[in-house]
Amino acid sequence: MTNHLTCTWTGASSRKYVYEINARHPKLSPNEPGNYIYAKMDEHRRWVPIYIDEGNLPQRAATDPRCVECIDAKGVTHVHLHVNYDRDDRETEVKDLLEKFTRAYAPDGCSEKKGG
Repeated sequence: MTNHLTCTWTGASSRKYVYEINARHPKLSPNEPGNYIYAKMDEHRRWVPIYIDEGNLPQRAATDPRCVECIDAKGVTHVHLHVNYDRDDRETEVKDLLEKFTRAYAPDGCSEKKGG
């Protein structure tokens, strides 16, 4: 993943995370762990996060039929990615971003609150 445009997402903690912007179905190396944000632009040309998660980038949301159906229905056009090999860091980042971007949760978005 090189030579892509980037987007900096800022979490509730004010920590900044830099993601590469990709079309919905990027070609990725197998077994690349990281964080991802399925997003679209609003009428003001600002990125809107629809689904925020972490895991094996080539396998995660693209293989969950419920997630694919939801992101399709919400008009997602891009996926923002960054490789991150530390699982604890990835989970902390997801939590931080979802604390700020609460509209990424259903029903506006496709992320689901852990534990209900």
